[in-house]
Amino acid sequence: MKVILLKDVPGQGKRGDMLNVAEGYARNYLFPRGLAAEASKGKMNELAVRRQAQAAKEQKIEQEARELAASLDNLIVVVRAKAGEGGKLFGSVNNKNISDALAEQHKIVLDKKKLIVKEPIKQLGVYTATAKLHSNVHAEVKVEVVGD
Repeated sequence: MKVILLKDVPGQGKRGDMLNVAEGYARNYLFPRGLAAEASKGKMNELAVRRQAQAAKEQKIEQEARELAASLDNLIVVVRAKAGEGGKLFGSVNNKNISDALAEQHKIVLDKKKLIVKEPIKQLGVYTATAKLHSNVHAEVKVEVVGD
């Protein structure tokens, strides 16, 4: 019997998958628990429309991420920090400081978890941080650390 999963089923598949299962398994386990529905033409069409809508939504999100990445590539974010002799910072500059400075200076709100700093910034100077905007889209942000 062909069924379409309405929810994730461990060992069987994910939501939206079409499976061929035993009739008893479908009628006694999947259907009563609301985990699956019989694969009729109407359900198949509904599934196709839902997948197409999801793909369009993903494409729109990726396009927005690409536009944001294009604007981030040209920016320099200036972060002010207290420094001692020789340009050594008291503490370090982290991704939250960079995110706050980006929002304040360029009005671009970016979650601190999306910014990746390769090594802790403990000196004055110019550094590069990577912004992971989407699974396929990354942008490089220049960070200039200046003394207070």
